[in-house]
Amino acid sequence: MVEQKTRIDAAAAFIRHQSAIQPVVGLLTGTGLGGCADTMQVEQELAYSAIPHFPVSTVSGHRGRLLLGHLQNRAVMVFQGRFHLYEGYRPQEVVFPIRVMQALGAHTLIVTNAAGGLNPAFAPGDIMRMADHINLTGENPLVGPNEPDWGIRFPDMSAVYDPRLGEQAQTAARTLGITLQNGVYAGLKGPSLETPAEIRFLTTIGADAVGLSTVQEVIAAVHAGMRILGLSVITNVNHPDRPVPATLEEIIAVADQAAPRLARLIEHVLEHLE
Repeated sequence: MVEQKTRIDAAAAFIRHQSAIQPVVGLLTGTGLGGCADTMQVEQELAYSAIPHFPVSTVSGHRGRLLLGHLQNRAVMVFQGRFHLYEGYRPQEVVFPIRVMQALGAHTLIVTNAAGGLNPAFAPGDIMRMADHINLTGENPLVGPNEPDWGIRFPDMSAVYDPRLGEQAQTAARTLGITLQNGVYAGLKGPSLETPAEIRFLTTIGADAVGLSTVQEVIAAVHAGMRILGLSVITNVNHPDRPVPATLEEIIAVADQAAPRLARLIEHVLEHLE
């Protein structure tokens, strides 16, 4: 843990040297959603590969760069691309961006992802506000010695996603005429997608959408004391009795189409952020 903290501190020190931005909000974007920051006033752009000890994205649809600047007059840092357990990264590596956000002083996290819909009321292209999640990855980034500077040993998970931020997202959606679904996100390890039997199981335990990311980062953000807003783009809807194969190319295409609406929603939330 000491070694990991040293790496985090080195990455944060490098970023501070490159930019005077003191971010209050961190935005972590998922598959095909890196364009959510296209209206951002970018003051510094850094490739992940240029930041000391930073992991590198290996999945299509993840640009692998950090943007620092302003969005809706808020100092923000935007991570275009994330890391996944299925890439072979350890949980502590997956949450590296969250720890860097924490080291730089960001106190609010907006996390986006592409997810498969399980709720029959959902349609491809819908945006879902994450009301809660189910961690089915078998992993947790807090396993091992606790770093007291990062958070307490046993963080409470009874209200992971900030209700006020959720209400602001709902208000923004109504104002913009965007349908915003609400639901529970199930996080799996991947990279194989779900079988029809697994989809039935996920539905039975209360999941409305399923994906291969997000839960590790969110756990670390809770540990860090951050306020969290989670938004999923529903890229396909899984019907276990009528299974249809899904491809990464199709998932990215739907995410790309939804990205402008997601961007407007995030901008509105930032504009009215308390």
